[in-house]
Amino acid sequence: MIDLRSDTVTLPNDEMREAARDAEVGDDVYREDPTVNELEARAAEILGMEAALYVPSGTMGNQVAARTHTERGQEVLCERESHIYKWELAGLAQHAEVQPRTIDGDERGVITPAQVRAGYVEESGHRPGTGLLTLENTHNSKGGTAIAPEQIAATAEAAHDLGVPVHLDGARLFNAAAARGCPAAEIVESVDSAMCCLSKGLGAPVGSMLAGPEAFVERARRHRKLLGGGMRQAGMIAAPGLVALENRDRLAEDHRRAERLADGLGRFDGLAVDPPETNIVLVETDRPAEAFLDDCEDEGVLGVPFDEHVVRFCTHWNIDDEDVDAAVEAVDRAATNDRMNPGE
Repeated sequence: MIDLRSDTVTLPNDEMREAARDAEVGDDVYREDPTVNELEARAAEILGMEAALYVPSGTMGNQVAARTHTERGQEVLCERESHIYKWELAGLAQHAEVQPRTIDGDERGVITPAQVRAGYVEESGHRPGTGLLTLENTHNSKGGTAIAPEQIAATAEAAHDLGVPVHLDGARLFNAAAARGCPAAEIVESVDSAMCCLSKGLGAPVGSMLAGPEAFVERARRHRKLLGGGMRQAGMIAAPGLVALENRDRLAEDHRRAERLADGLGRFDGLAVDPPETNIVLVETDRPAEAFLDDCEDEGVLGVPFDEHVVRFCTHWNIDDEDVDAAVEAVDRAATNDRMNPGE
């Protein structure tokens, strides 16, 4: 089975397994795990931030950030299709107890400075005020679009002019950096905090990083504990994360394979494929997405539905060129079978 559902389905390689086995560990709640401490320092260095915090998941990283930046009842500006709003079980309302105010970004998920200014609410006796702006890069729901650093900076500047902090959901931040040909630190230098996943693209079995100023990370550490993220001998899962951080340069291979996949699928009748910017390929099908994916699975390929007629395929480090070519052939068989049996 060729699994293109997500870049989270990767299996740790031998180097990661050995790192986990041999990791020096301690109690991380007491800040005595040297491997976790090393991972946090390394992530902060790569992102150009003062400090970083190891969290079990990207969702927890986003939710901890929102809780740390805001006061209960404030509004949070976020893109309408953003992960923190759409795919995190209304965590903004449940954990930070804030009210999302959504903004319709452009076709690539970009929020403009003008939209920030229009969405801003000043605190008053009747209004809670805007407490946070969240951005996303790459933008998952828009097909892994890699937003330029200057666009992030312009939008963040508009928020800062209004006294509003900015958090960047960078679950696939390093994919954005690879696509843009710039360091990840350049993308996040204008925001107040950023989250990046180690288990998407980079191949770690678990974990994400939340980075920002040292004082912010100290407050975030308490909120991580509150949400159940206080871990003990976590060096055993942090050690593969250190290995994963050195996989940043290979992400361009996933992007190239995504282009190869899109080129192949775009030749088939009934499918429309936009050129991917990173490792996510969105395919619009004239059939219901679920039915299309059922036929693909029968032919040995897995994907996920993204809309009624849109499916997502995602390349990753367990997928090579032969897998991509085999996936294209399998989807062709699925499409051909449907044309031969239109009534079924």
